[in-house]
Amino acid sequence: MPISAMKPWRRTVKVALRRILGIDPGSRQTGVGVIETDGQHTRHVFSTCLRLGDAPLPERLGVIFRELTHIICQHQPVEMAVEDVFVSNNAASALKLGQARGAAICAGVTCGLPVAEYSPKEVKQATVGKGGADKTQVQHMVKILLGLHGRLQADTADALAVALCHAHASHLQSRIARAIEFSPAPPLGGSQRNPP
Repeated sequence: MPISAMKPWRRTVKVALRRILGIDPGSRQTGVGVIETDGQHTRHVFSTCLRLGDAPLPERLGVIFRELTHIICQHQPVEMAVEDVFVSNNAASALKLGQARGAAICAGVTCGLPVAEYSPKEVKQATVGKGGADKTQVQHMVKILLGLHGRLQADTADALAVALCHAHASHLQSRIARAIEFSPAPPLGGSQRNPP
């Protein structure tokens, strides 16, 4: 066989499909998105927006917890990613957002999911390529990355973007870990100097 016809040897690593639940928390509306990925290909599984209305805050937090618990049981994600609280000039709004985020995290932890947290800037950087992207750009890129058509609600798009951010970050971490695992060990004792 001529050398030109030979295929280069590659070590193949079978990567299991992972379902990731992304959450864009809010005290009035909470975005929810579930994706499935093998590190190379990603598909949309489920997404919705929990509309919490004007009920007292404790009742809304209960709805977040119950609805997310139901969604986790129904779609069986193995990991959860939540957008971190951004710094707000309105302390009351930031506190409510933090409580909504806490209800979401409690639902994931209660169901046994590991929870990762990402800042809005990290999410935008992972999906759009720039941390200062606006919501329209995030919606557009989420639709392209997941092959979605039609209108995508903003909070739902943000939740899917959080899930995509986690998929990218965790895939990169696993590749780094594999590279370290299969790289030759450095010599003991650090660098050697030639004696004078």
